Amino acid sequence: MRLVQEMVKLLIYLTISLFVFFSKLQGAVQTGGAAPAFTLSDSTGFQRSLSDFKRQYVVLEWTRHDCPFVEKYYEYGDMQALQEELTNAGAAWLQIASSAPGKTGYLTAAQVEAVRKATEAHSTALLLDMDGKVGRAYGARTTPHMFLINPEGIVIYQGAIDSIKSVKAEDIARATNYVKAAYTSAIAGEPIEKSTTVPYGCGVKY
Repeated sequence: MRLVQEMVKLLIYLTISLFVFFSKLQGAVQTGGAAPAFTLSDSTGFQRSLSDFKRQYVVLEWTRHDCPFVEKYYEYGDMQALQEELTNAGAAWLQIASSAPGKTGYLTAAQVEAVRKATEAHSTALLLDMDGKVGRAYGARTTPHMFLINPEGIVIYQGAIDSIKSVKAEDIARATNYVKAAYTSAIAGEPIEKSTTVPYGCGVKY
């Protein structure tokens, strides 16, 4: 009888563990669900809210300046070019830094702004999420981890920046950029072929 009870306890434990694991794997928000609201200070001290960008497509890019997967996209201007293309088309692009004080990648607002200027980013703003509340609300796990929100406030894409898990800049041209593909399909009124993918990169240091 005791053996049966122990086995039942073990099965319950494994079930809970698997539920937690797959919940994390799927992310905190569901594709097709409402994007969690937030307000954060940007690198210049200005308050930015997701609601400021109603009726626009919004790209969220979790970033960390010293992550090689991020550096790959900024080194030769590939991320900047995509930022410029989408913002010129009317989208908002919000970089988010969630590294906590004392953790790898943490920078002050002034340092973050210096990096943003040095990389010549074309994002709308770079937001500071030092307590990690926004990152956890979205389930952001890597840098980069990308989200695309439509003008109705619905998450229509989340996951990797592209289809090749690599730190090599030369792989960018060979890869399918999932963010651009999702945006192109959305504005054309077409279904997004890959609306959820597994993100890759450096872990977010909450």
